[in-house]
Amino acid sequence: MCGIVAAVTQRNIINFLLENIKRLEYRGYDSSGLAIINKNNNFSRVRCVGKVNELIEKTKKKKLFGTIGLAHTRWATHGKVSEKNTHPHISSHIAIVHNGIIENSFQLRSLLTKQGYIFYSETDTEVIVHLLHWEQKKTGKSLLEVMRNSLMKLQGNYSMVVMDSHNPSKLIAVCSGCPLIIGLGTKENFIASDQIALLNITKRFIYLKEGDIAIVKRENIKIFNKDNSIIKRKIIKSDVKYESVKKGKYKHYMEKEIYEQPKSIRNTLKNRLKNNTSIYFPELGLKEINIFLHLEHIQIVACGTSYHAAMVSKHWFESIANIPCDVEVASEFSSRKLAVRKKSFFITLSQSGETADTLRALRISKKLGYLGNLTICNMKGSSLVQESDNYLLTKAGVEIGVASTKSFTTQLTVLLMLVAKIVSIKKKENDIEKKIVKILTILPYRIEEILKKNKEIQNIAKKLYNKKNILFLGRGDQYPIAMEGALKLKEISYIHAEAYPSGELKHGPLALIDKNMPIIITAPKNSLLEKTKKNIQEICTRGGLIYIFSDEEINLEKNITLLKVPYVEEIIAPIFYIVPLQLLAYYIALSKGTNIDQPRNLAKSVTVE
Repeated sequence: MCGIVAAVTQRNIINFLLENIKRLEYRGYDSSGLAIINKNNNFSRVRCVGKVNELIEKTKKKKLFGTIGLAHTRWATHGKVSEKNTHPHISSHIAIVHNGIIENSFQLRSLLTKQGYIFYSETDTEVIVHLLHWEQKKTGKSLLEVMRNSLMKLQGNYSMVVMDSHNPSKLIAVCSGCPLIIGLGTKENFIASDQIALLNITKRFIYLKEGDIAIVKRENIKIFNKDNSIIKRKIIKSDVKYESVKKGKYKHYMEKEIYEQPKSIRNTLKNRLKNNTSIYFPELGLKEINIFLHLEHIQIVACGTSYHAAMVSKHWFESIANIPCDVEVASEFSSRKLAVRKKSFFITLSQSGETADTLRALRISKKLGYLGNLTICNMKGSSLVQESDNYLLTKAGVEIGVASTKSFTTQLTVLLMLVAKIVSIKKKENDIEKKIVKILTILPYRIEEILKKNKEIQNIAKKLYNKKNILFLGRGDQYPIAMEGALKLKEISYIHAEAYPSGELKHGPLALIDKNMPIIITAPKNSLLEKTKKNIQEICTRGGLIYIFSDEEINLEKNITLLKVPYVEEIIAPIFYIVPLQLLAYYIALSKGTNIDQPRNLAKSVTVE
């Protein structure tokens, strides 16, 4: 996901642009650039392929000065990774940075080429800036009016910031499907795609909504909604501390975020447990309680790690609440003809709240007759939260590592609370709710216990880091945990990893087992353990290298390594058992020397389909 930073100030903003675009590196990118309007009201632009540090060094040599400018980190979509494809892009007196995809860019490129425009890049972004210039040349109208006319010709999801050297006192920001925020200062204002970029200079933010166009000057801001009416958007004061986005004593953000999980879960539970006996969601009102009372089915849609959390919750909704639950990957949900079950309630899960496929699924769901919808999300100002009827925040805190960790365990925490709440509403008794409240209160302590096993997990990682393939197995609610463990490993270590339900071994995966194939199994002591032991024996007889995470003593053979973990209550076992798998993936990647926080080809939030 690309990153945008822009500002209009009274001071030289070069250092601001460089320092703050660097804070968006975690989003994933392959090149970066900036442009400012200099003292002669001309553009000065610097671009380069590679890390922001290279942009910093290149910019220092030019000794630039400007009080208005914009910067960008690019994640290649249209066009290969090259300096000519790097933002900002310029057409005469107009400069632009852009996130997202323009789906009809090829048609517009053809039109503009016929009008005499020369394209120096392969990007859809250059199409936008030439379109703006052409519209202004034709009509002689202000850039704001030109922007409105041009947006009607663009198809896709995007956000952009535009700068005009003929009018160097303002920036124009557009939000249409990709997030964009305004940071408020004193006689200076800022724009970014993420509040993390601005936390060191302001705590006051305006989150632009779908279809908003904002004129940002030093002294004031004007926002027009999609109906072209001036509108006031709420100013939100962020409670995120700037220090929280630093690594502190940890080598990587991912490591820090793994160890923050007990704290994040405590924050998720805070002010939501009444008298340690019941669950209270202040975000939900009587209307939602009534929907919970009458719902007969739950449909959950999510992507990636959030999809795995949803898969765990399916087990909880059906086994604890006796409510049928279907889970689907958002991109699949959005690309087929759908049949909605009777009295079905729609839930979306997302860390960022900006995942394009999940947003599209939510928008489609609103036309399909669901009882209502709810999003479980970590970002209060996100598009998913704004567009959903209801929301529950996970309160994980800022997560910077591309590989999600604490967002997963806090999603599961909220989902389990939701299951308990729905049970108490539908059955009008709270014995199950009391039990789950008690277990969730213990959960942070349970995770603190497993984190103390880090040295043992590191020793296992040393045996696995040079493997090419690893198989993960799990039964019941541990199968989605196996899926998440495999995902974590492949994301940051680039080792091919697959997850299977343990009962599927004989239906194909057993053919892969030999003395070189490591198999990782989570095996909590529950009603399925004896079946899992039979699977372990099947693997043993074929010489597979078995690594078991369990709170049960298991007879060891020479090809079995057991990591004995502390006892954990069965209901919260999925939340507990993912933590050692997160640590295992981290230590394997550490041994391999990969870029753990910014793995290749990946972005923190996928805002284009």
